Amino acid sequence: MPVKNNNGGNHGGGPWGDRSGDAPDDDSIEGSSRPAGDSSPRPPSSNPWGDAPPRRPSGPRPTGTREIDDLLRRGQDRLRTTFGGGGGDGGDNGFGDFFSGNAWLWALGAIVAVWVVLTSFYRVGAQERGVELRFGRFVGVTDPGLQFKAPWPVDTVILSKVEQINSVDIGATEGSAENLMLTGDQNIINLAYAVRWKIKNPELFLFELAEPEQTVREVGESAMRAEISKASLNDAIGPQRAQIAEQVRERMQEILDSYRSGIEVRGVDIKQADPPAAVDDAFKDVSAAQQDAQQYLNQSRAYAQQLLASAQGAAAAFEAVYAQYRLAPEVTRKRMYFETMENVLSKVDKTVIEPGGVTSYLPLPELKRRAATANPSAADAASNSASGRSGQ
Repeated sequence: MPVKNNNGGNHGGGPWGDRSGDAPDDDSIEGSSRPAGDSSPRPPSSNPWGDAPPRRPSGPRPTGTREIDDLLRRGQDRLRTTFGGGGGDGGDNGFGDFFSGNAWLWALGAIVAVWVVLTSFYRVGAQERGVELRFGRFVGVTDPGLQFKAPWPVDTVILSKVEQINSVDIGATEGSAENLMLTGDQNIINLAYAVRWKIKNPELFLFELAEPEQTVREVGESAMRAEISKASLNDAIGPQRAQIAEQVRERMQEILDSYRSGIEVRGVDIKQADPPAAVDDAFKDVSAAQQDAQQYLNQSRAYAQQLLASAQGAAAAFEAVYAQYRLAPEVTRKRMYFETMENVLSKVDKTVIEPGGVTSYLPLPELKRRAATANPSAADAASNSASGRSGQ
C-alpha cells in the first residue's frame, strides 16, 4: 500500500498523484508484484481518480531538456515561496502543487491575452491612412477609425498623413546663396519659390521613394529651370509669373507620376524673382523709368480721350442746332442770340436796364467829348472868341 502522510494525501502530492515525477511504478508497490509481460487487468487502485498515466521511460535526457526542466523547477520554487507554499511534507496542503502545476500556465495565458489585445487594435486619425504590413509585406490600406489586425509581430501598421500639406522651399532665402537661372533671352534671374505637396497613394509613397522630400526638391528645380529657359526676363519678373508657376506644377506632376511616387503637387508659389544682386540697382532704375513712362502714357491717353469726348459732344450739339435752324431759321437765330448774350452778360458784374421812354442816365462828359472829337474847328473858334472877350 502507498505510504500516507499526516494530511491524508499521497506522498508528495494531492489526489492527482505525485507531481514531482518520483512516485514509484505500480509494479514496485508492495503487495502488487506482477510478472513481466503480464497484460492481464490490474487490480483496482486505491487512487479515487484512476491510475496515473504511464511514465516516460527512464534514461538520460538531452542537455536542452534538462536546462528547460531546471528553469521550470526554479520558477515553481519561486511561486511556492511567493504564495506561501512549503517545500516539504505537510506544509503546503496541496497549495504549492497547484501553483507548481497550473498557475504559471494561467499567468502565461494572461500575458498572451493582454499582448494580443494591445497589439491587435489600432486607431487611424481623420487625416491619416493606415498601411498594414504582414511580416514586412504590404497587405492593404485602412481608412480612419478603429481597426483590427493580427498581433505584433505578425502585422505592423504605418500611419501616413495623407491630408497634410507639406512645403519645400527652393531657392534664395535671407542669408543663403542665390539661386540663379538662365532665361530664354540670355539673362540671369534669381528665383525663390515653394512647392506644396501631399501624399496621394500611401503604398507608393512608402515603398517607391527612398527620400520623398529630396525627390520633390530635385524635380521642382528641374521643372523650374526648364520653364524659365523658355521665358524672357521681363515675363519671369512681371506678368507671367503665375503662368510659369502653373506650368512648373504640371511638369512636376508628370515627372512624379512617371516615378510612381504617390505624391500630388498642390501648387508652386514664386516668392522672389529678381535680377542678380550685382545688377539689381540698375534693373530697379530701369524698372522705375519704365513705370514713369507708362504713367505718362496713361495720362496722355486719358487727356486725349477727354478731348475727343468733348469734341464729339460739341459736334453733336451743333448738329442738333443746325437741324432746328433748317426748320425755323428766324426763331433759331434769335434763340442763338439770346443764349449768346446770356452767356456773355452772366460774367459781367454791372447790368444796365433801360425801360422804354425814360432816360435814366445822361452822360454829359461823354457827350462833350464826343462833340469835340466830331468838330474840332468849331471848338477852337469858340475857345478863341471866349479868350478875346476876356481880354477886352
